[in-house]
Amino acid sequence: MFITRVLRQSLVGILLIVSTSLAAEEALAQDENITRSWSMAEFGEPLYTEDMPHWPYVNPDAPQGGKVVLGAFGSFDSLNTFILKGQWPLSLGQVDDTLMVGSADELAVAYGLLAESVEYPEDKSWIIFNLRPEAHFNNGTPITAADFEFTFKAIREHGRPFLKSFYEEVESVEVLDPHRLKFSFSTRDNMKPLMKVAGLSPTSVEYWKDRDISRTFLQPEPSSGAYYVSNVKAGRSITYQRDPNYWGKELNVTLGLANIDTIRYDYYRDLEVMMEAFKAGDIDFRVENSAKRWATAYSGGTFDTGETLTDTPPDNMPQAIQGYFFNMRRPPFDDIRVREALSLLFDFETIKRTILYNQYERTNSYFPNSDYGVSGPPTPEEIAILEPHADQLDPRILTDEFKAPVSDGSGRNRKAMRAALKLFNEAGWKLENGKLMQDGRQMKVEFLFVSPDSQRVVAPFVQNMRKVGIDASVRIVDSAQYHVRLDDFDFDIISGRMNFFPPPGSELRSYYGSAAADERGTANYAGIRNPVVDALIEDIIDADSLEELKATTRALDRVLLWNHYTIPQFHNDRHRIAYWNRFGKPDTQPKYASYSGGLPIGWWIDPELDARLDLKR
Repeated sequence: MFITRVLRQSLVGILLIVSTSLAAEEALAQDENITRSWSMAEFGEPLYTEDMPHWPYVNPDAPQGGKVVLGAFGSFDSLNTFILKGQWPLSLGQVDDTLMVGSADELAVAYGLLAESVEYPEDKSWIIFNLRPEAHFNNGTPITAADFEFTFKAIREHGRPFLKSFYEEVESVEVLDPHRLKFSFSTRDNMKPLMKVAGLSPTSVEYWKDRDISRTFLQPEPSSGAYYVSNVKAGRSITYQRDPNYWGKELNVTLGLANIDTIRYDYYRDLEVMMEAFKAGDIDFRVENSAKRWATAYSGGTFDTGETLTDTPPDNMPQAIQGYFFNMRRPPFDDIRVREALSLLFDFETIKRTILYNQYERTNSYFPNSDYGVSGPPTPEEIAILEPHADQLDPRILTDEFKAPVSDGSGRNRKAMRAALKLFNEAGWKLENGKLMQDGRQMKVEFLFVSPDSQRVVAPFVQNMRKVGIDASVRIVDSAQYHVRLDDFDFDIISGRMNFFPPPGSELRSYYGSAAADERGTANYAGIRNPVVDALIEDIIDADSLEELKATTRALDRVLLWNHYTIPQFHNDRHRIAYWNRFGKPDTQPKYASYSGGLPIGWWIDPELDARLDLKR
């Protein structure tokens, strides 16, 4: 798990493992105090050394071959993952290798992939990547330092706002020779900027010398990874083919990973149709995000015969916050009293019982399922961090635990409604003839969604709003419209997910920093402009120890929660997967196994199981 082209695509679901430390088999030049290493890890040592034969969670002798079909929701009209314009397939990350790659057993590691080693000084002011001379794109063109220089310049000139800000600590990129690349940084004694660039994947400067990378395109560009794009049907399907001449197929960090010859993603605009396609054998593997479908649609037929299987493996990854994000750029959401009042109307306990089949727990943190989120009242360390900002904070932040309101689950939460109306009144909104009014206008709230599943979950919330006189509605749009409206801040409330990259760092500027609030295409959906938030983010970035970083992140968590920028929703500590019984799996599964990006790591098609199914494709 490390940065790939995925970072250039959509940071609302994909996890980057950034890191910081000395690594395995390092060598220090006594006169220059330079670290030379194959691997790096934050706050400790990597689990694996350079002489490991392969990852322990793969089968290096797995059968290779066959075809897998996966389903994707929505559409796409471009393969350009740099620019803001267009919508790209989220699966594109698998076509590119990165300078270094992470382990699925650790959260903060990097091991050499395109780079066979790295060099950096004690003050972390620069890093040199020594590239593998045998590395090449699938068209045979060698991968050189110039390709990375071009990639970085393309991000700086044409990249989306998040991409530009993600690498803002980079001062310069220098090609030392065809296989040596140097990045210099504005920071000191901070490894995170170094590890961000370690996650870059190359774009062929030779291919793009006569083309315009600032425009959308559908012609596949050369790939540096185990797969390349072999077929594109815009908005309908994209097919990846395993490269038999893949340059890195014998490396210990790649053995046993790319076992499928052909992977095709078919696109669907209706989630129920996609489910039926899975049942019919048109899709091989899926992750289920609907509690209702998981409770009601995965039984009988092929599930009873064992032709299709289900599983709920643990989700050990620090999770993204999923919540209803207010657009504070427009009233009345710029008023904290209105935001808090609306949060009181979100009756999670009733939704959990009636809609979520008791499969989820309420989220009370921006960093759930991790050591970085809050728990209980503030600790002395957190209070010490927050006290310098006390005059800008709600006093409760320094004393009380933040806890989302809890109902009895009956659906008749009159106490919460009375409390909400009191806050609305304080904000100047009065109930008149059953309508919540201010200056002759009724309060209106529109939820903007791209997934029809979201409408079902939000329905009780909308009903509660209407009960207190709000003109509440839900609008479902296609993915292209959704992204345009999001980029233009044309929404009241959206349902969003904000991944963080353990340990949290400068990506928080893009999510919650004031500078990103009004930038078109920003990840700061809510439009947060808070000097305390800005200060704490910088303190997190500059933290000298993991303990300091965790305490500061928890302090930030409290400030975000008490300002009600988002109504946290819910999370699940287990994955829900279903698949046709044609796959072999490694005996050992990694601690941080991911199931959201496609077929799970290290799986292959078992010839005997596949022959029994005889799926007609």
